[in-house]
Amino acid sequence: MSDVAEAFVLRPGRRDETAALFAIWEAAVAASHDFVTPADLAMYARLVRENYLPRAKPRVAAAADGRPVGFIGVAQGTIEALFVDPSWAGRGCGRALVADALAGIAAPRRLRVDVNEQNEGARAFYARLGFKLIGRSRLDACGRPYPILHLEHPGAR
Repeated sequence: MSDVAEAFVLRPGRRDETAALFAIWEAAVAASHDFVTPADLAMYARLVRENYLPRAKPRVAAAADGRPVGFIGVAQGTIEALFVDPSWAGRGCGRALVADALAGIAAPRRLRVDVNEQNEGARAFYARLGFKLIGRSRLDACGRPYPILHLEHPGAR
């Protein structure tokens, strides 16, 4: 990484970016989800690649050259996915994508997200942005033993 921070812009994702977004997902998960077994990781990868990304309408953080460096998927006031290329972590992409999501939902602008309890980096990130714990599930949405924390940003009430 250079000493000069590269700029990024937020824009709608494009259908031809599915492979690039999956590569971001893979790199981000490899950097933050060391608690997931290889078998479960393969299952989640298949679900993301075959089911989620082809149907998603993500917002993308793109580098100056247009390549995606992060993305967010939001549906009905819930962040379904937020992943940033690890080489771009700490540059404000994730924060900007969440702010964009908050701006795009109707008042009272409450935004929810589910986070793996073991993902301390994500927990700290969302806490810094003002998300509060509103619940906990013992299993994830696939019934696997990865506890989920349910968080909510109070937004503008």
